Amino acid sequence: MNTSIKPLERPAGLADRVYHQLRDNIGSHQIRPGERLQEVSLAAQLGVSRTPVREALARLESEGMIAVEGRGFVVPELTDADIEEIYQLRFLLEPAAARTAVAEISSPTDLASMAAAIDEATAADKNGDFRAFLEANSRFHNAWRALIPNRRMSKLLDQYVGHVRFLRVLTLGDASARKTALTGMKNIHAAFKKRDPDAAAAAMHKHLEAAKHFLITAIEEIDQEKEAEQTASVR
Repeated sequence: MNTSIKPLERPAGLADRVYHQLRDNIGSHQIRPGERLQEVSLAAQLGVSRTPVREALARLESEGMIAVEGRGFVVPELTDADIEEIYQLRFLLEPAAARTAVAEISSPTDLASMAAAIDEATAADKNGDFRAFLEANSRFHNAWRALIPNRRMSKLLDQYVGHVRFLRVLTLGDASARKTALTGMKNIHAAFKKRDPDAAAAAMHKHLEAAKHFLITAIEEIDQEKEAEQTASVR
C-alpha cells in the first residue's frame, strides 16, 4: 500500500455553510415560525445537492431550531403560553444554577472562558456579526454552566438548551438585543468575579427578563410581517 497518497478532502464544509445560511435566515425572519422546510426545494434554492441540505436540517433539528412535521421540517411557532412556560422554567432554573456555580469557582482560570466569550461577543457586536455573536453568546453560557455542581440540574438545562438556542436565533439578529445581551453577560461575569451568589442570581434574572422582552418583540414583528403580507395578497 502506498502510504504517500493522501485521502481526498471533501468540499470545504458545504453542509456547515448550508446550516449557517438556514440558521441566519431564521434569525433574520426570512424563514419564519410556521414555515415548512423541504429538502428538495431548499437544495434547488441553494444550488446544492440534497445531501448537505439533509445534514444541515438534521443538525438544526437536533438543536431544537426546527421540528419534524410529516416528511419535512417546520420552524416552531411560539404562542404567548409557550413563551410564559419557557420563561417560568428559565426563571426557576438559571438564577439558581448561577448561584450554585459561583460557589465552585476555585481560581481565575475558571472564569477565563467567560471573559474570552465576552471579548468575542464585544468584537462581533462592533462588527455587526450576528453569527459570531450568537456563537460567543452560546460559549459564554456554556462556560458558566460548566461550573454547576448539581449534575441533575445541569442535565435538566441540557434538555432545553436547543430550544433556548432557537430563541437566541430569533432575537439576537436585532442590534439592540445584542447590546442588551452583552450588558447582561458582563453583569453576570462581574458577579462571578466577586464570588457573589446573590448578585449572580440577580444578574441572571435580569438578563432573562431582557431576553423575554426581546423575544416577545420579535414574535410580534413576525406576526405583523405575516399580516402585512396577507393583506397585500388580498388586494
